[in-house]
Amino acid sequence: MSFVLQLRQLPHADGLPLPAYASTEAAGLDLSAAVDPDAPVVIPPGGRGLVPTGLVIALPPGTEGQVRPRSGLALKHGVTVLNAPGTIDSDYRGEVAVILINTGTEPFTVTRGLRIAQLIVSPVTRVTVKLADDLGETERGTGGFGSTGV
Repeated sequence: MSFVLQLRQLPHADGLPLPAYASTEAAGLDLSAAVDPDAPVVIPPGGRGLVPTGLVIALPPGTEGQVRPRSGLALKHGVTVLNAPGTIDSDYRGEVAVILINTGTEPFTVTRGLRIAQLIVSPVTRVTVKLADDLGETERGTGGFGSTGV
């Protein structure tokens, strides 16, 4: 399935690459930090920061954008997306920004152009909510939080 992702680059993202897949089979488009080159975002250990991408996107109706961590940042620096996956609704037209958290032991500096997250565009299934007295029985029942094993 293929969709067209329309976007606008804000002035503070001039010169940065557009979101792109890093390989032919990559699921996510890399998002880059659109921070001022003279004012990088420094995230202290245990701290968080909101990092702009300089992008406004128009997702196709019936889709969502999922902002996910980059595995290399997580493994090498303990930096991940705080609300992963972050959801971008198809009717949102503000700047895409990424909430990063530093779970590592050293301050982490987000510099201009650093690939900070991935964007996955996925179809969304909408439902109609209906109250019901009987939801039916299942083998699992009410078991949760590890009830099916470790």
